[in-house]
Amino acid sequence: MTTLYGIPNCDTVKRARAWLDDHGVAYAFHDFKKQGVPEAELDRWLQAPGWEALVNRKGTTWRKLDEATRDAVVDAASARPVLLGNPSLIKRPVVDWGPKTGVTTGFDADSWAVNAV
Repeated sequence: MTTLYGIPNCDTVKRARAWLDDHGVAYAFHDFKKQGVPEAELDRWLQAPGWEALVNRKGTTWRKLDEATRDAVVDAASARPVLLGNPSLIKRPVVDWGPKTGVTTGFDADSWAVNAV
């Protein structure tokens, strides 16, 4: 089964959930705010799609971090504690499409059409 990870009030997550519903894709929703960031999954995501794809450097959470913290995020090991401590820093949504396709970050209807098959 597909699992969508995110925050329910995020506009991108709302669009993603609507797309999944409209395309008849069954999925479970994991709310970072209520359920936290699953550490074992985060470790897997840091490998693929990779830490660079997970860290949302365009959002307000990134800008609110102090400069030293931002400068220290240089690899998966340094990104991990920052992402665990700041779930809103994770680029949303993270979607685990299952073993065939793997994990994606962000919402892109064109690539999702391929993954949802």
